[in-house]
Formats: sequence, structure tokens, C-alpha cells
Amino acid sequence: MRLNPISTLAIVVALSLPAGFLIAQEPSAPAPTEDLAPTDVDQSPDAAPDVEPAPSGEEPEPTAEENAAAPRDPLEIYADLNLFGEVFDRIRAEYVDPPDEEELIRAAIQGMLTSLDPHSGYLPPADASDFREDTSGEFGGLGIEVTMEDEVIKVISPIDDTPAAKAGIMANDLIVQLDGVDIQGLTLDEAVDKMRGPIGTSIKVTVVREGVDEPIDFDLTRATIAMRAVRWSMEGGAEEGQGDVAVLRLSRFSEQAFVGVENALKDIYAERDGVAPKGIILDLRNNPGGLVDQSVYVADAFLKQGAVVLTRGRIPQESSRYDAQPDSLDDLVADVPLVVLVNGGSASASEIVAGALQDHKRATVVGTRSFGKGSVQSIISLGPDGAMRLTTARYYTPNNRSIQALGITPDIEIKQVVPEEFQGRDEIVGEAGLAGHITIEGQEEATVGSSVYVPAERSEDTQLQYAIRLVMGEETNPAYPPKAE
Repeated sequence: MRLNPISTLAIVVALSLPAGFLIAQEPSAPAPTEDLAPTDVDQSPDAAPDVEPAPSGEEPEPTAEENAAAPRDPLEIYADLNLFGEVFDRIRAEYVDPPDEEELIRAAIQGMLTSLDPHSGYLPPADASDFREDTSGEFGGLGIEVTMEDEVIKVISPIDDTPAAKAGIMANDLIVQLDGVDIQGLTLDEAVDKMRGPIGTSIKVTVVREGVDEPIDFDLTRATIAMRAVRWSMEGGAEEGQGDVAVLRLSRFSEQAFVGVENALKDIYAERDGVAPKGIILDLRNNPGGLVDQSVYVADAFLKQGAVVLTRGRIPQESSRYDAQPDSLDDLVADVPLVVLVNGGSASASEIVAGALQDHKRATVVGTRSFGKGSVQSIISLGPDGAMRLTTARYYTPNNRSIQALGITPDIEIKQVVPEEFQGRDEIVGEAGLAGHITIEGQEEATVGSSVYVPAERSEDTQLQYAIRLVMGEETNPAYPPKAE
């Protein structure tokens, strides 16, 4: 209904900082190439040779560029594979301790893929499963949002309509035991991993609640939990949570991203009895990316028509154009000014959205330069052996801009006030700082860092507060609102 690529074979993943990802299409076999006639060469006696003959009469050695451009003889390739087999056999036979052959082969595969660029790699079965869970935004769990406080796991809130909420677990409960085992000393991630598990399995959660003398036991059955990708609030008023500026914080582009934005906008209008907010701030700071189709859907929520992103790969199947379509959601917000917040941690899918809204003059981009990941990775299943993540295309904004190793430059640069203890450690160069990153001939690359610091307290968040004042008319800038050319 909304996604309109020229050809779609299978939605798979891509982009992200080394923390997060995007999606392209699973490649099929390349189309057969046509035989080409040899290039005409002037063979007349008067024609000057391009290269002076060697004194010995032998042909000069080809340059590195010529070697790279010329297809290798298949026999040479098979000889290299024989070399790999010889090394593998010698390791198996002579290494000081008996090696794990499966791990040796997987390490070789990983080395082959990671030698290509920073985002290609091998995903063993367990990692492939975690990756699918991460991009789907769903997992088997209890439905509790938790934090670590004084070495104790504290419940922030149970998620509506989940096993935890139905059983009566409450905000501020302290989780002290899981299946009768004390969790003191565990990290937050370790405790969360213990609470997650296969759907339908059971776990006993013991909590301490203020005002209750004895610990409370809850016998819970794990169910499918959808991770919340979007949180929203109303800002710009005298009291917290009140105001006329809607702030949507999108944390990553999982399969829950677009539906999260859609539900947030509908809830905002419902809470305001159908009255539009004075402006919308879409916060994409430190969003590492995710699925390409979700970035298209999110951009489409604010656009009626036109390209959202272009992808270009080595084979035709990887070259596509994704367009926005008119619908009821962009009609709802058509006249509402939009600000997009980005910083050095905004990567891939975040940059697709920011770039599309910036090119179409639909939004003013505020903050600092984004990460600069302009490539698309396909996740190719290897069955029971896991999956491989392979860079198969570059992406371009609607105005045909590649942001690879450069990033999205904000329309209004606003820097955070960074505490002294973080100064000098809050900036990253981004994609351009990654060893082996893909380069584009003649294209500029980032040479200085961009901050990823975002204060926990909204009142101290310089970028957010500037955006709120911009929407409220307390700040003015020629870039807001953007003007179509």
C-alpha cells in the first residue's frame, strides 16, 4: 500500500551504526552479461604505442588497477581455494591443541566478509536469531520496563496487556529473585536476558514493594512482547507534559517504528480533541537505524508524494526507487510544521528519513551532522548455519545526494552544552572514521567529529529546547519553516 520499489524480492536488512541496521532486497542471481566486441585499436605503422616496450621484449607487468579490473582465470581462483584447504588441513593435523573445525570455518567466513567493509559480516545461528528478534521488535518476555538502581532491578512500568501487567506487577517494584535465585550482582542486561525466553515458558518473579512487609511472588508465563519504538510527549507549556509542541522520540527502525509513529500521532490528536499541535519534533538522535522499509513508511507519514530514497547496486535487482503515497496520515499533519533532530549517532534509516524530509522541504533539520552510513546491507539466510550480512547497494536521498562517510548536515546547527567530564569523549567522526569504509570517488568525507551527547534532563537538552522555541516562535531562523524552491 505504501512501499513502492521498482522490484521487491524480499525485505531484508541494512544500515546502522556498528550498532544498528537497514533493509534492502535479497539479491537474486545476476543477469547474464552480453558478449562485447573488442575495442578498436589503431594498428597502422604510424600509431604511437601507449606503453614503451620493455628492453627485454617482454610485456610490462600490469598495474594494480589493471589487475583489479581484469577478471581472474577460474583456475587461479580454484588454486586459491586449494590453498585454503591446505592451510585448514595443516591446522587440523598439527595445531598444538585439537581445533574446533566448525569454528575455524566460521572464522574464515567472518574474515572474508569483514574484509569487504565494516558492515558486512557473518551471523552464526544464535546471532542470526537475535538479529531477527531485534529487527522485528518482538521477543518472548514478561512485558516489564526496568532500570538498575542501587544494584537492584527496579520496575519503571509494566507494558499494557502483557503478563506482568495482568499479574499486577507495579511501577517502582524491586525485583529481587528470578526462579528463587537472588539477582543481586547481575548486570541489567543479564537480568533482562533471564526474564526473556521462549514464548509459553514460565518463570517466578519475586518483588519487594514499598508498604508491603513480605516479598511478593508472581508466577508468569512468557508471551510475545512488542518493544516500544516511539514515545511522545507534549512540550512548550508551563507544566511538564503540557504544551502545544508534540515531541516524538523514535529510538530505532524496527518493525514497530511506523505503527508507533502512526499510533502516537493519532493519540496526540485524540488527546487534543482533534486540534493539531503547533508543531511536531521528530527526535532521531542516537537512532542507529534499522529497516529500510520502515524508514520509507515513517518519511511517508509526513509526505504526500515524491521519492523517499533511491538505492543503487551492482546488479539491477538492487537498484530501486521508493516513493511516498498520499494517505490519511499525511493529510492529518499536512499543515503542521516539522522539525527533525539529528546528531552524530543518527545513522542509516535515520538519515534516510532526515534526508528525504530535508530534500522535500517538509522539515527543518536541527542538531549536528549525522553518522554518514549510506550503504544498504542484505541479510541472506544460510539456513541452519545462520546468515550473512552483505553490503549490496548504496542509497541516495531524493535530490541524488549520497551521504556515505559524510552524513546529513543540519539546516540549523545547534550544539549541546557538554559537561566537563564528557568533553572530548562525546564526539565521533562517524562512518568516515571506520577502517575499510566504502568510499565514493570525488566525494567529500567528514573530517571532524559530531557529538552524540544528549542530556537525561529535557530542561538541559539544548537542541530540544531550541527546537521547541523555534516552533513556539520564540526563536527565528530563515531555515524555519523551510521554503520550497
